[in-house]
Amino acid sequence: MTEQKTPPPPQIWPTLRAADARALIRFLVTAFGFEETVTYGDGDRVDHCQLSWPPGGGLMLGSVRDETDDAWALQPGTFGAYVVTDEPDKLAERARAAGAVIVKEPFDTDYGSRDFAARDPEGNLWAFGTYRGEPR
Repeated sequence: MTEQKTPPPPQIWPTLRAADARALIRFLVTAFGFEETVTYGDGDRVDHCQLSWPPGGGLMLGSVRDETDDAWALQPGTFGAYVVTDEPDKLAERARAAGAVIVKEPFDTDYGSRDFAARDPEGNLWAFGTYRGEPR
C-alpha cells in the first residue's frame, strides 16, 4: 500500500430530510455557497436533491415523508456535518447575512483549524472550518 501524502477527495454524501426542502435548498445555496446540481420532485415535494460543495463532495436531501413508506426516515433538524472551507470568517459573515443562526463564532482550534458553527432554518447543525483531515 502506498502512503498517501494528501487527504483523499471526499466520497461520503451526507443525507438529510427537510420539512420545507425547497426553502432549505435555497438557504444552503445562499447562506453557505452550496451549488444545486440536480433536484427531482413535483411542486413543494423534493424526492432527491444533490447539492455540490465547490471544493468537492456535497450532500443529498429530500422532503420528509410518511415514515411507514420510508426506509430512510430521518427527522428534519437532526443532521450535523463538518464542511471544509478555506475562508471560514468570510463564510460566517455570508451565513449570518442570509439568516443563519451562528451558534459558535469563528475560533481557532488547538489542532490548527479555524472553525465556526451555525444552524439552518430546519435546525440542522453545520460546522465549517479549515481542517481537511489527516493523510492516511
